[in-house]
Amino acid sequence: MESIRHIALALLASAGLGVVPVHAQEAAPDAPRRTRIGLGPQLVPSYPGSDSVSLRPFVDVSRTRGDTPFAFEAPDESAGFPVLRDNRFQFGPSIGFEGRRRSRDVGGALPSVGFTVEVGGFAQYALTDALRVRVEARQGIGGHKGLIGMVGADYVARDADRWLFSIGPRLTLSGSRYNRAYFGVAAADAVRAGLPAFRADGGVQAVGATAGALRQLTTHWGVSGYAKYDRLVDDPGRSPVVRAFGSRNQLSGGLALSYTFGAGMR
Repeated sequence: MESIRHIALALLASAGLGVVPVHAQEAAPDAPRRTRIGLGPQLVPSYPGSDSVSLRPFVDVSRTRGDTPFAFEAPDESAGFPVLRDNRFQFGPSIGFEGRRRSRDVGGALPSVGFTVEVGGFAQYALTDALRVRVEARQGIGGHKGLIGMVGADYVARDADRWLFSIGPRLTLSGSRYNRAYFGVAAADAVRAGLPAFRADGGVQAVGATAGALRQLTTHWGVSGYAKYDRLVDDPGRSPVVRAFGSRNQLSGGLALSYTFGAGMR
């Protein structure tokens, strides 16, 4: 889910994602760059609706200039970079990934859902220096082949790069094709699977919240972590697949050690 997004961020050479106080994003264009790289483990649901978690890398790459604090980025947002930036507003492309669900994960009678690359876009706006809202929409290529979106808000408290804490609600929406891939039971599969046929329509998939924290221990070394909870609702929450083989409660969490380097650092 989120585990590979920062690797994609690095490959896209995107810097300055998210929103911090507007004056903190202003820096001389010739100021030396600083880079922060975080790496550690995270546990995420093995697939949407799963009652098990998978261990995946938790990677974070951020860049800034001079003494400008690193821009805030929520730990559960997709990789992307702004192509339009106007004061407190940002808009740009985004990319996400979803792991595969094997047939044996759901009793061996339902079809598998392959690994999915999701491409789309995001828009975000800083209502104040400490509060931002963000929306994302991505289309699956291969795998579930469906549409997935997120609406979220984050309250951010920080002391420059010395420490940061964020928390906020999340609303996940998904299209009918996405929901039928993970939560539906086709009539042709129902008898073989021992489940009632279930046609999952699009709409709200989950409601939840995400919290993240970062602490700089020395000039170079720091730690960061996050916790996320989602509760499946509507058709995903009523799905016989979830009730028989999964869970409505979706938990994620990760911890990373970070190292900051760049010109002018001691």
